[in-house]
Amino acid sequence: MTDQILMDSFSRRVDYLRLSVTDRCDFRCVYCMAEDMEFLPRQQILTLEEIYQLAESFVTLGTRKIRLTGGEPLVRPGVVELCKRIAMLPGLRELCMTTNGSQLGKLAAPLFDAGLKRLNISLDSLDPVRFRELTRTGDLAKVIAGIDAANAAGFQRTKLNCVVMKDRNDHEINDLVAFAIDRGLDISFIEEMPLGVISEHSRAGAFYSSAQVRERIAERYTLIDSAESTQGPSRYWRLAEAPHIRLGFISPHSHNFCGTCNRVRLTVEGRLLLCLGNEHSVDLKAVLRRYPGDAKRLESAIIESMKLKPYRHNFELNDDVQVVRFMNMTGG
Repeated sequence: MTDQILMDSFSRRVDYLRLSVTDRCDFRCVYCMAEDMEFLPRQQILTLEEIYQLAESFVTLGTRKIRLTGGEPLVRPGVVELCKRIAMLPGLRELCMTTNGSQLGKLAAPLFDAGLKRLNISLDSLDPVRFRELTRTGDLAKVIAGIDAANAAGFQRTKLNCVVMKDRNDHEINDLVAFAIDRGLDISFIEEMPLGVISEHSRAGAFYSSAQVRERIAERYTLIDSAESTQGPSRYWRLAEAPHIRLGFISPHSHNFCGTCNRVRLTVEGRLLLCLGNEHSVDLKAVLRRYPGDAKRLESAIIESMKLKPYRHNFELNDDVQVVRFMNMTGG
């Protein structure tokens, strides 16, 4: 191990990596991707061994938290064994995953046994018809069964992620909170992010702010502000009526969270994205494949890339496409 740490130009320590293992997904969520998606050919994506090598280098450089993302990470064959290998890296404190939950019925227990510590599960509606409309292909019953399988497997502090859209699912906010309370889950409500070209709806017209979500929750529950953090962009609150769960709010439009940013994203094609809302990136796949087995050269490229990390993103509330890549290409 080394005492090397990654620092950007603004003296922020970067110790959290969101690592995509696939751009593919079995859902086609309306805010995430187009209905007729073209995915990357196999030769353009990182192999599982390359993903492991990158994780190893980041942990050597002081990364303490890795979140596996996609697309949907659980549709990639071999992902459970990859989790087992990454979880064993000396110095890594937490290996997490963001998933749509569709595969958890069969994989929750193997993932838990492999050393995965925590799950974030996307859930935007409790109405089967609306869930199908928002995901285009998803089966709500299968996702709920997956959530229950995760609880049964022993996962703690599982969190639901809900993207709130005006006149689509905003009336379900408190039903989702009640669902989280009933199953002992945390829940975060997310403002839609302007990533990728979509035609299914107007992002400006569908915008529903975190403040509006809190107003809706306050109709039924008593909100208590909290200073808790999970090393991510969520601002947390508690409920007087259910203090065992946390409510998070991810607000890229209404509350810029960049000042304390400690994370970078690695796409499955090996691009290190230094910011969710900017195109600054470094091609680490090229380094891996030009200099196979040269960990020091890879680490040097990662260290140098920190100079490109901008201070903040600048999302605008309109229908202009500020970042062309879809969320499934970004990595969760």
